[in-house]
Amino acid sequence: MSAVPSNKPYLIRALHQWCVDHGFTPYIAVFVTEEVQVPMDYVKDNEIVLNISPDACQQLSLDNEWISLKARFAGVPRDIHVPMSHVMAIYAKENGQGMSFPVEKASPPEPTADKNTPISKGRPSLKLVK
Repeated sequence: MSAVPSNKPYLIRALHQWCVDHGFTPYIAVFVTEEVQVPMDYVKDNEIVLNISPDACQQLSLDNEWISLKARFAGVPRDIHVPMSHVMAIYAKENGQGMSFPVEKASPPEPTADKNTPISKGRPSLKLVK
């Protein structure tokens, strides 16, 4: 038996259309990894929220594998490419109605250490020095 194709791209397209039809602003929340092409200056905690309304972007393509569009960030035009698998949610900005999706957030690979490099067991921290 073959695997059932994902319904996620269909749901995202349907909710995008619903937002546009009713004058809402469709936003997508994206989990950012090296596969995602977005302006990294706007990424926080490996996440970015993108406005995918017709007023905010051009050449929007919502296919089964990728979301791609052109948008301006601080007046600079950018090409955006997001794997469908990295979309965490799509919702209307005005009322929050939409849908969230599970996203596999891969853990970073374990560091390899040579014998002379100590490995910290705790969480790294930064200190502000004035």
